[in-house]
Amino acid sequence: MPKSFPAAELEAAAGSTPAHWQPVRSGGYGTNSAHWRVELADGRWVFVKVALDDTAAEWLRGEYLVYSEVQAPFIPELVGWHDGEQTLLAIADLSDAHWPPPWTSEQIDAVSAALDELHATPAPAGLPLLGDEREWLNGWELVAEDAEPLLSTGLCSQRWLEHALPTLLDTGRTCALEGDAFLHLDVRSDNLCLRDGRAVLVDWNLAHVGNPLLDMVAWLPSLRLEGGPEPRELVPDSEGLAALLAGFFAARAGLPPPSTAPRVREFQRRQAEVALPWAAVELGLPPP
Repeated sequence: MPKSFPAAELEAAAGSTPAHWQPVRSGGYGTNSAHWRVELADGRWVFVKVALDDTAAEWLRGEYLVYSEVQAPFIPELVGWHDGEQTLLAIADLSDAHWPPPWTSEQIDAVSAALDELHATPAPAGLPLLGDEREWLNGWELVAEDAEPLLSTGLCSQRWLEHALPTLLDTGRTCALEGDAFLHLDVRSDNLCLRDGRAVLVDWNLAHVGNPLLDMVAWLPSLRLEGGPEPRELVPDSEGLAALLAGFFAARAGLPPPSTAPRVREFQRRQAEVALPWAAVELGLPPP
């Protein structure tokens, strides 16, 4: 946490004096930021992110690019932005919304509808292209270089990996990432809520332009972990993206957690437990 709450910076950004503020605990999956829920003197409640290091500041700048350019039901209102000695982003507070789980079929449909609306919305200029990110996304290349982190998780056997890796590598290298859709690329329950029957997405630092199917595919393993349907019920054919996603999780799940995201490796392992069998079925491979 910052030594003190950046009240002056928020007042300059939001146009109203902060009257009360309380820290909000992070989920432990992201960058080094402090989170606050703040009541302003004019009666508004806002959610504030304050960057605690240079990496977090850069991610907040990416989020600001989206919030400053997009006004739509699937994204919260931008309230204020400050980028100086401290970098902070203030958006409308969504504490009174429903933050799943639990899930209902209607809520799952609402997220799917919000993604359709997102993908039909023109993307802000300057977002990175998903097609340029294959090296980052395709974790099977990392596994081919060093399989020990994956094997240490127990997600698959060495024998299975030796059999499956050529197919997984080929799929990761050839599945379609290109497209012109506006993507969130980090859809999961701690990054979305439901209000008045509509889904609202937060945490836009990974926004890209590319194949819209990846947003849905990337959401489904975490949805399944929270009691949702099997991924193949919602996406019968991921066109190889399930294998790409499984590789992203599998390559990282056995690595030491970063200091700013202590819970991320375990969450990646659990998502790989869903994504890897999904990919195996699609590719005609035996269960891992």
